Amino acid sequence: MNSRSLKKSASVVLASFRSSTYPRGYASALHSLRPCLGRGASWRAGVGRVRSLAFLSLLPVRCRAIIAQLCLIAVIGLQSGCITLNLIEPAGPVKEAQLSGTGDGKILLLDVSGVISSQDKEGLIPQTNMVAMFKEELTKAAKDGKIKAVVVRINSPGGTVTASDILYHELREFKLKKKVPVIASMMDVAASGGYYVAMASDSVMVHPSTVTGSIGVIMLTVNARGLLEKVGVEANAITSGPRKDMGSPFRVMTAEERGIFQSVIDSFYQRFLAVVQEGRPNLSAEQIKKLADGRIYSGDQAKATGLIDEIGYLDDAIEMAKKKAGLTEARVVTYGRRGEYQNNIYSRLFGTSSGITGLANLDLLTMVRGGTPQFMYLWMP
Repeated sequence: MNSRSLKKSASVVLASFRSSTYPRGYASALHSLRPCLGRGASWRAGVGRVRSLAFLSLLPVRCRAIIAQLCLIAVIGLQSGCITLNLIEPAGPVKEAQLSGTGDGKILLLDVSGVISSQDKEGLIPQTNMVAMFKEELTKAAKDGKIKAVVVRINSPGGTVTASDILYHELREFKLKKKVPVIASMMDVAASGGYYVAMASDSVMVHPSTVTGSIGVIMLTVNARGLLEKVGVEANAITSGPRKDMGSPFRVMTAEERGIFQSVIDSFYQRFLAVVQEGRPNLSAEQIKKLADGRIYSGDQAKATGLIDEIGYLDDAIEMAKKKAGLTEARVVTYGRRGEYQNNIYSRLFGTSSGITGLANLDLLTMVRGGTPQFMYLWMP
């Protein structure tokens, strides 16, 4: 069968969908495929795929004919490029959702939940990374004159040094420019990088059962040399200098290299101490350093040491925000993307793991691949 005959056959198929038989809009949509007939569609392949649906033999003759014609048209459209299927609609920008309250002023709830990282979450439905999401939310809030205070719900064991510092920086800059009170409300865990972010707030409130603290830095690396020797594999690196491959998982780290890494960790640690000093002016540098040996604290312990301000629930944090903003009533709002259901102040908060299982949000192999260890503000028992 030549191309002319194929086109004629396809035209016959399309012509069989008469407006007298099918709804006007439906028939019109089918006939809109006519311009695609000359764009290289494989008619034989289309017909063959339709015939391969064995279950059609179980249906009445009229139903089989309709389904076969629809399948053929779909194949023609897809192969010729006239039809594009977007199975997952893009989430789009964040949108405001009201959770409770009345009044003209707004109290905004923001989330820092899960392991803090700038790494995008891949999968069937890709998700924007935490840093980008937080920045988008703060940018939207900065343009809203009705937002009078912000409550940041923190449920995180921390994360990478840089991602934690970016969240802290963005929140601090927002507070200074917007000139509204910012309250940090700690939930299950707000340790290491999670505590670091909280230092950008005006006041810190912890849940009665919160775990916080873990002020310090950890570097993640592996040594796979023994494993490679067992399987008979040897890795060689050609470098421009003797320290170029320091931290490589394929050889033992030398004492000098360990000292170099330690100096970097010490630098990040000093940065952490400076951030805590700014966020907790009630504590001296000596007191902070004594508390910052990596240990964790319960809510009561953290309050006794001066690391936080108050113990209370999320409702209490919202009331504190209203009081600091000088509001007697306010609408509590949050931001979310299309398809997210949020109807109270705890919505979306516990959607991601904040404990050690939250490390699934990070690709640990990625963190050590290519001899590139990661420096972390992370509680990782």
